[in-house]
Amino acid sequence: MRLILSIIFFGVFGLCNSKADETNDTFTLYLVRHAEKQADGSRDPALTEAGRDRAQNLSKWFLGKDISEVWSSDYIRTRETVRPMAAQLGLSIRIYDPGNQTELVRQLLDQQHNALVVGHSNTIPELARLLCDCAIADMVESEHDRLIVISIVNGEVSTDTLHQAALFNP
Repeated sequence: MRLILSIIFFGVFGLCNSKADETNDTFTLYLVRHAEKQADGSRDPALTEAGRDRAQNLSKWFLGKDISEVWSSDYIRTRETVRPMAAQLGLSIRIYDPGNQTELVRQLLDQQHNALVVGHSNTIPELARLLCDCAIADMVESEHDRLIVISIVNGEVSTDTLHQAALFNP
């Protein structure tokens, strides 16, 4: 009987420990603006050919980054930007409300996974500021090249800004 109780105890203890180990105190969040969009006069345009090329290049660059979540606002251009990578990794695209970035920040920090978030010129810099509590420059409407990297290691937050042109054409 003691042996059975010991096995049950250590089995439950092991499960609890493995659950605790699933949380990761080291993770990276990648924030990008959607790729180039068509100028068709609509509120929700698709990507241009150049935008689709950028999305493909991004999907290749993100291979090996251990991305476990991809987030997109609910617009055609943002979903098209993240779709190649989500398909390549077999991940679903998680839709977020860019008008409620506080909730997105809470989810990203609670889940502690490497993730890509695709948004807009008026939302990505603000999201970065909320995540790092630091100064991040605004984006102009014509900017599609910036990739903001937020690294969190044992609660310490650091940021880096990369330019996609340098990543795709070293």
